[in-house]
Amino acid sequence: MKLIFALITGLVFGSGIAVSGMMDPAKVLNFFDVAGTWDPSLAFVMGGALVVTFIGYRLVWRRNAPLFGGRFQIPNGSDIDVKLIGGSALFGIGWGIAGFCPGAAIPALGTGRWEVALFLVAVAVGFYLRRLIAPFQPARVAS
Repeated sequence: MKLIFALITGLVFGSGIAVSGMMDPAKVLNFFDVAGTWDPSLAFVMGGALVVTFIGYRLVWRRNAPLFGGRFQIPNGSDIDVKLIGGSALFGIGWGIAGFCPGAAIPALGTGRWEVALFLVAVAVGFYLRRLIAPFQPARVAS
């Protein structure tokens, strides 16, 4: 049952990305071009997502447990460290250069554009490289 709901969630997300036009990297890049051909539609998409998320969380947190799980999986870390800042910067730079974020690129695979596949390969290589360097990083000290 969890897989069926995951599939439905993915289909709704992918449909939203397609309908909003966010699979088109030019639309995203125009959002970042505030001095040129600025397109504010990404801000409206993000705003709509925030409203839906706000309402959804208010409804979900009224429950003691999720429908298909024993407990809610809530991250307990709140550290702002070099890895978080570096990862955020890398994400933003990649988004600004390519016009894709991983969430929008996956549904965009259906367009058949080679740039989308190249972007996702680069993301996968980045994940792999991160796993390679992880053992060489110092252990986290509990505070």
